Amino acid sequence: MIEYDPQRRIWLFSTPTTAYALGLDDDGTPRHVHWGRPLTLEQAAAVPRFRDPADSSFEHPRADRAELPVTGFGPSALQVRFPGGGQEIEWRYEGHAVDGGHLTILLRDRCHPLAVELHYRVHADVDVLERWTVLRHTGDGAPIELLRADSASWAVPHLAAYRLSHVTGAWGSEFRLRRDAAPGGETVLTSRRGVSGHHANPWVMIDDGAAGEEHGEVWSSALAWSGSWRITLHRSPAERLCWSGGFGHEGVTWRLEPGETLETPVFAGLYRPDGFGGTSRSWHAYIARHVLPAASESRPVLYNSWEATGWAVTEEGQKRLAGLAAEVGAELFVMDDGWFGARDSDEAGLGDWTPNPGKFPAGLDGLIAEVHRLGMRFGIWVEPEMVNPDSDLYRAHPDWVLRQPDRRRTLLRNQLVLDFGRPEVAAWAHDWLDRLVAGHAIDFLKWDMNRAFTEAGRPGTGDPGRVWIEHVRGVYEVMDRLRADHPRLRIEACAGGGGRVDLGVLRRTDEAWTSDNTDAVDRIAIQHGYGQIYPTRTMAAWVTDSPHFLTGRELPLRFRFHVAMAGVLGVGGDLSRWSAAERAEAAELVAIYKEIRPVVQHGVHHRLGEPPLTGAQYVADDRVVVLAWRLSSRFGAPPVPLRLRGLDPDARYRDDDTGAVHHGAVLLAHGLPLELPGTDHTSALVRLTRIA
Repeated sequence: MIEYDPQRRIWLFSTPTTAYALGLDDDGTPRHVHWGRPLTLEQAAAVPRFRDPADSSFEHPRADRAELPVTGFGPSALQVRFPGGGQEIEWRYEGHAVDGGHLTILLRDRCHPLAVELHYRVHADVDVLERWTVLRHTGDGAPIELLRADSASWAVPHLAAYRLSHVTGAWGSEFRLRRDAAPGGETVLTSRRGVSGHHANPWVMIDDGAAGEEHGEVWSSALAWSGSWRITLHRSPAERLCWSGGFGHEGVTWRLEPGETLETPVFAGLYRPDGFGGTSRSWHAYIARHVLPAASESRPVLYNSWEATGWAVTEEGQKRLAGLAAEVGAELFVMDDGWFGARDSDEAGLGDWTPNPGKFPAGLDGLIAEVHRLGMRFGIWVEPEMVNPDSDLYRAHPDWVLRQPDRRRTLLRNQLVLDFGRPEVAAWAHDWLDRLVAGHAIDFLKWDMNRAFTEAGRPGTGDPGRVWIEHVRGVYEVMDRLRADHPRLRIEACAGGGGRVDLGVLRRTDEAWTSDNTDAVDRIAIQHGYGQIYPTRTMAAWVTDSPHFLTGRELPLRFRFHVAMAGVLGVGGDLSRWSAAERAEAAELVAIYKEIRPVVQHGVHHRLGEPPLTGAQYVADDRVVVLAWRLSSRFGAPPVPLRLRGLDPDARYRDDDTGAVHHGAVLLAHGLPLELPGTDHTSALVRLTRIA
């Protein structure tokens, strides 16, 4: 997978269908050569090295296409301040090492005690290239200040135009896909909130403006980091595009002490020649094979109690809901907020993680036993990183929160952020979580995080920028230890909805709560954006009450189910207020979901159609599942049929429900016939089996 030409000093990575090449210039600087369709090593060596045609004295001669830019007039991926104030870096190549699909390039500054390792890793079964950087202070004097330490820089070939795809949003409106022309100059995508964010997500896609769902070249990258981050794109005056990304935002620095090493998170990249759909499917395959801890498992249908009870949790009330959840076919019962401490609102209790004695006089065991008797697993909501000032924990340890000396502590949702970068805080969190899971046979944790960082600091450290990085690492450490201690434990990532979804947290969790907004109409767009990078088996999707608590929209139960069945199905409504007929219909639809679940969660995902008629198609072996949603109808203007994808044109497919037989070629060229009533918010689920 890795070849090296020692004469030309070029490395070539070959993945199943793509190639990536880099080389060393005469001064020892690693520079980008090629990223795209397959090349041989000889062909990679023949790729012309770009130079600005203006040959201007206002362009830096060493800034062109560096693998880790440290100088020039574009954004630098690595910025340092050496003792004495110097900031220029000049690399000396020290060698390289190859271990299977892993290349390490060793560099050292010519004058200062700074060593850098550039890491590249490819896998035999996917086209994704993983990159990260390791920095080490090799001296024994003063620290080196790292002003910026990105994981990698990426560059695409010279294109006629550049289009940037990414997601924007807010709480309750995450993952809104945007595709816009990349402007000249610099474009910064970032989170300064301490989490990957509702308003953005740490990935980008680039094409020439002509790519579609199934055609065109697309270059993309995604950062495996769950805290603040920044991706900076630069479209140069010579119309070349590159971007750099990593953890932290502007002003987040790190003092690298003598002998200390700092390793950045993976910033993975992918080239695909088959459009946005091919790009998404390749990311889904990579995440399933090389990121998720238990990817082969089918995710259970869960019931969550939050919308039914809020903080008004009681043992008997939860038991009644558990009975109703079992009736509709739930396999996992999750008790949400309100079970612990003095937790009757969001004003108190966070940090005091013992069952509320008034709500659970005999503890949690009675409820858990009843859930297990009903044939379901038991899960519970936790928010380990947070504390209310009105709590025993805060009264005992007010110094454990993120804070700046001589500054007020801003309350958001009546809570403060615990500093998980402090070893004693991480140890405390692991201790109570370990006791909770082990002592009560907990199968599932909904790990929430409901506020952004403010006044982020740690008095007395002299290096306040560390908290932004060390907090995330502390969270990772606790999750990793819990999973090691309890191999059967499964975790859902949540941050007030989809505020912390990324390749870093998915390495430690099994699914992600996509959004607190469960309105099915809004969810179609939210789930569309989520699926650009992240696979269906990680996307939690619930059916909740109508009218919806956020939008007030009334929607048919079947439509709500059909939208949620495009992900990891859950039910979150107040089942005690659903009619017997509604619960019976829900049970029927849950049973259908369980039958199609292997295809939906583990099959190949294709996005279909354009509004007002859109859909999702999943293919696994000889089985095909299509979910279709029509938001609105207009007399005399029937929607464009949904043309299926990924089928064998020479095969025939039988509709499992009607028995109708369709030719693959006809489904691909003319679409799937759907019998939808002429009303708004209608939907269909079609199951096909290949028969010849």
